[in-house]
Amino acid sequence: MTTQYLPGTASLVEEIDKKMLVVLRDGRTLIGFLRSIDQFANLVLHRTIERIHVGKKFGTIPHGIFLIRGENVVLLGEIDLENEDKLPLEEVPIEEILELQRNQQAEKKAEAELKKKALKERGLAPQGDPIQEDFF
Repeated sequence: MTTQYLPGTASLVEEIDKKMLVVLRDGRTLIGFLRSIDQFANLVLHRTIERIHVGKKFGTIPHGIFLIRGENVVLLGEIDLENEDKLPLEEVPIEEILELQRNQQAEKKAEAELKKKALKERGLAPQGDPIQEDFF
């Protein structure tokens, strides 16, 4: 069977009703069944869960139906249903994974502050994000 290539979001038509993983610009990972798309790559996911990973542990938050603006999608991929349960990760309760995530974020923030302080002590001013500065 030969399939004809469809340009742009039209190529996603073949992925309708498949279980998909979506990574958003804010870093969240969503898993759900793709139910609809449009010309702007806006997605509708059904039976959606948000999966939070910290180290070798993960937790899930159920969301149900989820509408995602196409501009927020970084990555979209099909889940391999045969190997889905063969993850080398440990599932933990959502309260535990959220606590681990808070701790991880606090560590990253503290590390960034230390780097900023070290640069300042050496007379180097940390640069702002040049991409963000273009918008102001």
